[in-house]
Amino acid sequence: MKYYNKTNILLVVSLMTIAMLSTSCDDFLSTQPDNRTLLTTKEKIAQLVVSAYPDANFSTLAELSSDNFVDNNSILPVYLSSFERLDDQIYAWQPATASTEEDSPSFLWGKYYGAIASANHALAAIEALKAEGSTAEMSGQKGEALLCRAYGHFVLVNIFAQAYKDDVASLNDIGIPYATEPETVVQGDYKRESVSAVYAKIQKDIEEGILLIKDQNYTVPKYHFNSKAAAAFATRFFLYKRDYAKVVTYADQVLGSDPSLMLRNWNKVYGSTAEIGYDYINTESPCNLMMITTLSTFNRNFGTRYGHNGDAMKGSTYGSGPTWSGSLPCFDGKLYISESQDYGVFFPKCDEMFEYTDKVAGIGYAHIVRTEFTTDETLLCRAEALVYLNRTAEAVADLQHWNKSHLATNTLTEAVIRSFYTADKTLFVKKLNAEKMSAGFIVTPAQKPLIDCVLHFRRIETMFDGFRWFDIKRYGIEIEHQIGRTVTETLVYNDLRRAIQLPQEVISAGMVPNPRIITTTPREKYFLFIKPAVK
Repeated sequence: MKYYNKTNILLVVSLMTIAMLSTSCDDFLSTQPDNRTLLTTKEKIAQLVVSAYPDANFSTLAELSSDNFVDNNSILPVYLSSFERLDDQIYAWQPATASTEEDSPSFLWGKYYGAIASANHALAAIEALKAEGSTAEMSGQKGEALLCRAYGHFVLVNIFAQAYKDDVASLNDIGIPYATEPETVVQGDYKRESVSAVYAKIQKDIEEGILLIKDQNYTVPKYHFNSKAAAAFATRFFLYKRDYAKVVTYADQVLGSDPSLMLRNWNKVYGSTAEIGYDYINTESPCNLMMITTLSTFNRNFGTRYGHNGDAMKGSTYGSGPTWSGSLPCFDGKLYISESQDYGVFFPKCDEMFEYTDKVAGIGYAHIVRTEFTTDETLLCRAEALVYLNRTAEAVADLQHWNKSHLATNTLTEAVIRSFYTADKTLFVKKLNAEKMSAGFIVTPAQKPLIDCVLHFRRIETMFDGFRWFDIKRYGIEIEHQIGRTVTETLVYNDLRRAIQLPQEVISAGMVPNPRIITTTPREKYFLFIKPAVK
């Protein structure tokens, strides 16, 4: 049995109800409510910024929406139940009305905007102390709050809106409200801005905040936006925005002169899934740049109706590649069967850590610690940017660093990439509809095999983190979900369902919903058109 305090799913979250995240893996279960109503000192502001990190996990929404999971009932002669009704709705790309608890759109919306509210209160308090003549040096706290605000909106816009296309095309896509003021009323007047406007504000916060970060302010830097984590965030953001020169600039700050020294050590041998799970989030590992503690039961999906199985499994963790056969050697002894031999596999990077509030009743809080930024993912961001900058040899060198660190048996070269990623390799080579989304988003025939390789490696690297869904969206990759034995749903490149629907409670409170195709009769469909509120 699980138990959680309910989260307000409206945009406005009272400051008094925001929960603090702890600053280390060892004490993350010992959270205390934030009762600092008077932010009169540097120390109190620093403590408030801790709660600007959202304790919600978007993996369930993103992974079940992507091609990383399949419906086991469609490929196995069994009938399996989903972990909860929410999973059925998300997998079918339907509005999620079944849950307002952990991992639901309601939970994510409330937790992320709650974290953003903390960041805004901290920023306002910093400015107020300055106006009063305080001499306290708080630039580091300001930088951290700005980056937290930027990242909260970055995740929300990529979950609840269409992918960024370009500054002009994205003016026509409805985004999310960008909150920049402290919450002082129970329900304010919040307007959804265009995706283009949201991205512009994220960029402003990143570029201002990243210059202010001070690692010496943190007891455990890897539970904060330290300098390398901030640069990794900038790397990812500018990759999505396709400003490739900036991607390389920021990635260089993370990776240094020899990326091989920074990547995950896959040579370790473990005795249990718990050992893997704890080591994966080890703050001492140079590959881990920032972790976020979340309330989540995502790990309980494995072994249920929806699993990492079939083509999802063969096209990633348990499939061949350009320099290996069978599965990547790094996964030897680290992939586990999901409940039964035929239900697929899981890798315990998202292992659940349970905090009992009552052991007799068996209730408490399920936690998953997310490795939000890693050097491995940053390396692949840079490789992708280098392809588009036509610095092919450098891109291949980055891909070989990743290939070697994951213990692949052969060396990756440009020739190997071009010979493997061909049209017949449908598990790894997808049609990209980038140019349909933006006339400026061109993948040339010469670049295509290299991008296929990057996306393949990114799919493996970010497995169960949710970022495969973002890659599918930004490239307009079309996917199918087989639901049971008879229903096949196809998600086309410009499908309205690529923007997950807002929580019903938020819509009922007056927020404009995402547009959807409304079916009135079997032969009659029409678009519910909603003009974005562009600012």
